[in-house]
Amino acid sequence: MYKQEQQHFFECIIEQHKGILFKVSRAYCPNAEDRQDLIQEMMIQIWQSIHKYNDHYKITTWLYRISLNVAISFYRKSSTRARKYTELPEQMVEIPVDDKSENERQLNLLEQFISELKEIDKALMILYLEDKSHTEIAEILGLSVSNVGTKIGRIKDKLKTRFSQLKS
Repeated sequence: MYKQEQQHFFECIIEQHKGILFKVSRAYCPNAEDRQDLIQEMMIQIWQSIHKYNDHYKITTWLYRISLNVAISFYRKSSTRARKYTELPEQMVEIPVDDKSENERQLNLLEQFISELKEIDKALMILYLEDKSHTEIAEILGLSVSNVGTKIGRIKDKLKTRFSQLKS
């Protein structure tokens, strides 16, 4: 692929699939500045890997694989930084607004619970909530299809337990 074609391809896939980058970054970074850094890092990796793209695979599978790998690495680095510097969590700074609907509150809780999962479990849930098949998830994350099903079942049980603990 020539440099100009490469650049056009890159711009097209970023424009068409930027939602993937936003979803993954939101799941791994609660802080807005960190999300921007992570998205930038993802775009750099996509640009550097664009010549390796194999059109036998769906572009979304390829993008998820890169985005999740970058996010997991970024998350590990920021977890190390977080141990050295403690920042006041956004939940403690924000003043809760009582007019949120119950569905919105439940969705925010689900998002919070997912953000607290282990890195691979978080990636699994992002893809599961995107209605990806177990086969696609396995291909993106490099797991077996049966392992994907087992892990998703366990994560769902864990999330149900978290929600039921709130009601008690």
